[in-house]
Amino acid sequence: MNRVNNLRPLSKNQIWDIVIIGGGASGLGVALDALSRGLSVALFERADFAKGTSSKSTKLVHGGVRYLAQGDILLVWEALRERGRILKNAPHLAHPQPFVIPIYSHATKYYYTIGLKFYDWMSGWLSLGDSSYISKKETKRRLPQIKTEGLLGGVVYHDGEFDDARLAVSVAQTCDDMGGCILNYMKVTSLTKDSAGKVNGVKVRDAIHKKTYNVQAKMVVNATGVFADKILQMDEKGAPRMIQPSQGVHLVLPQHFLGGQDALMIPKTSDGRVLFAVPWQGKLVVGTTDTIRAKTKMEPEALSREINFILDNAGQYLSKKPTRKDVLTVYAGLRPLAAPKGESVKTKEISRNHKVIISDSGLTTLTGGKWTTFRKMGEDTVNHFPRVTGEEVKESHSWEIRFHGFGDPTLDDKHWKLYGTDAVKILQLIKENPPYAKLLHPNYPYVAGEVIWAVREEMAMHVEDFLARRIRILFLDAAAAIAMAPMVASLMAEERKQDQKWIENEIDAFHKIADKYLIKT
Repeated sequence: MNRVNNLRPLSKNQIWDIVIIGGGASGLGVALDALSRGLSVALFERADFAKGTSSKSTKLVHGGVRYLAQGDILLVWEALRERGRILKNAPHLAHPQPFVIPIYSHATKYYYTIGLKFYDWMSGWLSLGDSSYISKKETKRRLPQIKTEGLLGGVVYHDGEFDDARLAVSVAQTCDDMGGCILNYMKVTSLTKDSAGKVNGVKVRDAIHKKTYNVQAKMVVNATGVFADKILQMDEKGAPRMIQPSQGVHLVLPQHFLGGQDALMIPKTSDGRVLFAVPWQGKLVVGTTDTIRAKTKMEPEALSREINFILDNAGQYLSKKPTRKDVLTVYAGLRPLAAPKGESVKTKEISRNHKVIISDSGLTTLTGGKWTTFRKMGEDTVNHFPRVTGEEVKESHSWEIRFHGFGDPTLDDKHWKLYGTDAVKILQLIKENPPYAKLLHPNYPYVAGEVIWAVREEMAMHVEDFLARRIRILFLDAAAAIAMAPMVASLMAEERKQDQKWIENEIDAFHKIADKYLIKT
């Protein structure tokens, strides 16, 4: 996935079948599906792939137990099937994860046991395992640090877990392998239209090389998540607001606060929602919140009350209550929920389903949805290609595409497994260049060779790209990420032929971002 090579077609006045604005889960899903049908695709992301919401999830590939409780059967049914497809097509990045719901009353015992049997049934042949009621002793064994006072037992069920940003990179690489023109740090500055007022392309600015391109397209897709309204304003000034941002915050703790390998699902928090505590890459991800925000930001910050909410509710179920001092990282993301009609802004009342909206100009906007259904969101969007262009399109085959890195696992090590079949190539690179074996931090397995690989093969352009999304250390241990930044900047500068001033600017820029991931105690 070479950025310089991918820029070349933009100078050839090619008319693309589809141009996609946005390189998060939604945009990548559209690109994947369009390429599976033989369409030509150019995708432009103004920052890095999954820079926004798509790297800040709860790390779950799931049907959504709480959506089932709300009666959103169709959403759950669709998500469960897509869950199975992600686990099948990206086994290096997604795997089954057992969850335990602790039971403290007989009423909830029967409610969740029966409800999750229905969840199992809806999974069909893509089921990850049967749910079951377990004893108090078994619950304590599987969740060693669960509060035992009043504990009757637990209900075990199965969902999926994944690395969201690494999956985004893998899908981008897959699209690149299929002939797509996939580019980060390309900001769409305006839409172009023909004499009839129909959108026929975009103007896009390369933030790295400071060059502007006019790119023509038969169909332009707005897949910018919480920023969708900004593109809609480019199309029509004064267009009604479509997006209601909702903030979700997660805390990352040492895994010993829960213990074991099972995840905890707290079925009812103080505000009537659910809370997850999920073992992830040697840490414990706890969240999330659901807070209406008025403004959209690329790097939103957690509110103090959100941090306290998670600590308080998790503490009611754990034998040792976590405090602010225990938090290794806090991260916040914004969900692109459909703006509600009327005065109500309760997030419970806002649909999690995705929508495809076609403007009078032909601009196609994809809103809502969630990571698990990203491929189906793409399929539903590309299904509108004939309506927008008047041309026929082949059937979708994106459901059967194996993602980049898929193959027989040659390395079972958890760290290297995330690269899939690329792991062997990285290790060969390190073997040929022994200095690349140097650790980036004494407490973590990441090495210098991974930085070089990320620049050469994964389109990492900045220090943050590497520390936040090529490896996930910013989301695991913000202080460690800050300590790694100088070495990573030097390695990237050497590979990209940048000077000392670039190194200093990169370190400074990363510190400003990473500071938001630290809790001020």
